Amino acid sequence: MSLRHFLDLEDAGSEAIAAILGDAAARKAARVGWPKGKVDADTPLDGQVLAMIFEKNSTRTRASFDMAMRQLGGSALVLESASSQIGRGESVADTARVLSGYVDAIMIRTDHHDKAAELAKFASVPLINGLTDLSHPCQLLADMQAVIERKGALAGTRWAWLGDGNNVCHSLIEAASLMGFEVRVGCPPGHEPDAGVLTAAAARGLTVPIIRDARDAVAGADVVVTDTWTSMGQADSKARLAALEPYRVDEALMDAAAPDAMFLHCLPAHRGEEVTDAVIDGPRSVVWDEAENRLHAQKSLLLWALGKLG
Repeated sequence: MSLRHFLDLEDAGSEAIAAILGDAAARKAARVGWPKGKVDADTPLDGQVLAMIFEKNSTRTRASFDMAMRQLGGSALVLESASSQIGRGESVADTARVLSGYVDAIMIRTDHHDKAAELAKFASVPLINGLTDLSHPCQLLADMQAVIERKGALAGTRWAWLGDGNNVCHSLIEAASLMGFEVRVGCPPGHEPDAGVLTAAAARGLTVPIIRDARDAVAGADVVVTDTWTSMGQADSKARLAALEPYRVDEALMDAAAPDAMFLHCLPAHRGEEVTDAVIDGPRSVVWDEAENRLHAQKSLLLWALGKLG
């Protein structure tokens, strides 16, 4: 079997994504009432180790992958750029070769998508993208699981993205093109998604409208999604915030969506900027279930990557 890297959702494909989400739902249901540290009954990754490379700060990615390996019966080790040779001049290729001799899979959270791709090129174990500047496919697995839990299916749902066309937006567009749902992007000029991402989606048959008016973007939407306007490493300029301010998700904007619309945010949230307290803490918000699903979806992703699923 060829290596199952997961740089983007397309690396798995629609059938594998469906299998991952189905397995994640089953494993989540099977653990209701269990202590968080209890190992799944089948201990599918007994004895296996995941290396986690962090070049960007992390809460959810770090905790969810660590707990995923524990619940699957395996273990995880952490390498941070400040305290490992990858941050002191060792080549990505050499790091990939060395770690492949120690662990069964590698996850990286980094600024540069090219670095993750190079790590995958030289690794002889599966490589998982925990976040890059281009995409965040693990987040979309959790988001899709949250929508299925409440809507029953992905196909036919209408999603609206508000704000900056960033890495999460890119993975949302990719997910929609693979899984048969609609997405519209509400953003100001200069904050559009990457042209290559839009072209790839179009090649799969998905046209993504870019809409300037926030209310038009969310009209009739089943799912409203946003993210922080300033990602790690970006300048938090007054001009940037001013341009994005009309896309703040507040109760009035949610009222323009479908009556049973749900709100998603990958977190951390800058409350009062991209979303108000009333929305993120309100009855239409599912961000806490969405965050928890990072654990469940990534467990099933790890099983797929290691040849235990699909």
